[in-house]
Amino acid sequence: MNLTLDARHREQLLERFLRYVKVDTQSDDGSTSSPTTEKQKDLARILVAELHELGCADAKMSEWGYVFASVPSNLPADHPAAGKVPRVGLLAHLDTYFGTPGGGVTPQVIEGYRGGDIPLPGAPDRVIRTEDNPNLARCVGHTLVTSDGTTLLGADDKAGIAEIMTVVAWLKQHPELLHGEIRIAFTTDEEVGRGTEHFDVEAFGADFAYTLDGSDLGEVEDETFCADTARLTIEGHDVHPGYAKGKLVNALRVAAAIVDALPEGFLPETTEGREPYLHPYNISGDVTKVEAKLLVRAFTVEELEAREASLREVVARVQERFPKATIRVDVDPSYRNMAYKLAEDPRVVEYAVEAVRRAGFEPARRAIRGGTDGARLSFMGLLTPNLWAGGQAFHSVLEWVSLEWMAGAVEATLHLLGVWVERSTPPAT
Repeated sequence: MNLTLDARHREQLLERFLRYVKVDTQSDDGSTSSPTTEKQKDLARILVAELHELGCADAKMSEWGYVFASVPSNLPADHPAAGKVPRVGLLAHLDTYFGTPGGGVTPQVIEGYRGGDIPLPGAPDRVIRTEDNPNLARCVGHTLVTSDGTTLLGADDKAGIAEIMTVVAWLKQHPELLHGEIRIAFTTDEEVGRGTEHFDVEAFGADFAYTLDGSDLGEVEDETFCADTARLTIEGHDVHPGYAKGKLVNALRVAAAIVDALPEGFLPETTEGREPYLHPYNISGDVTKVEAKLLVRAFTVEELEAREASLREVVARVQERFPKATIRVDVDPSYRNMAYKLAEDPRVVEYAVEAVRRAGFEPARRAIRGGTDGARLSFMGLLTPNLWAGGQAFHSVLEWVSLEWMAGAVEATLHLLGVWVERSTPPAT
């Protein structure tokens, strides 16, 4: 069966994406509310209405801003796989990265990209350069979308949302593609690590799931980092600087000394591939008290613990330099490598790889130097690897996406639904 999107469906995919990125859904790393920003619900409401229009009668938004919906199975009662196909979930997240402006997005659409650097109209000093974006060479002739250079684009993860919505629309118009029950979820606050904080796996009802939140064409991401956040609390002693000799303990200097003492080879800007890192990303305070946060990332629990031990060694050395300061290190677990759980049922990844191949792309099983909602969901009992959504240079004002790669994600997802039916059909006797 031909599952290639025609020009009309590609146009609708693009239109959805352009509409979604214009809704400001930036999350807030400093908020304790849930969702961390109420504006995430603005897009959630839009999606609920659109899902109703597409025939998802049960579409709703939860109090936490999550969107849930389902597409019933269309398998005839006498089909050999009827009642045997697991319920498959498709997920993406509503929020955009908290560290880059996400409001007032003005998309730039480039049809028939001819290659070369891409200037951004809203910021003449900002250019998407081919030397920094080797995947541009793979997208010559494509329709590309960028921001104007003053904000991020939001392809992370509104590309995934647009793709899932297009899957739902395509299925409504093509009942000839037989599939089992599909559960849809759009989560809030993924970018601040709280995307599954209120996610009820049992109520969601999927047996297996996939996030569409990856990057490159053909990717099936079945590993994530193991992740913790280290919090440093540094207390000093403030006195009048004119009379400070032998008395002042400057918590700011202590924090600076700790950051400066981190091994050069342990930083995200000096590591790649499967190398772990320590990343100081937030420092706030004054002479009296400073709080600092560091991301700790590694692909195994053992490496994660080793990086945390190295941080404590640095703190101990700095403590010797500043004996009158008080330094406390607290570590908050975030998520663990989904590979530990996905190994429990290899089908969830194997079927995705087969679907990518059937869509005409070369499958690429990769480890994410990051995490997704799927990592936490996998440890909550819902095995959830990650498929590509197409976004590039995410979290930055240089973010871009190929419409053709987005369309490919839709096609691979449609094939995936078919693979689950096929592999759930008992062999003929």
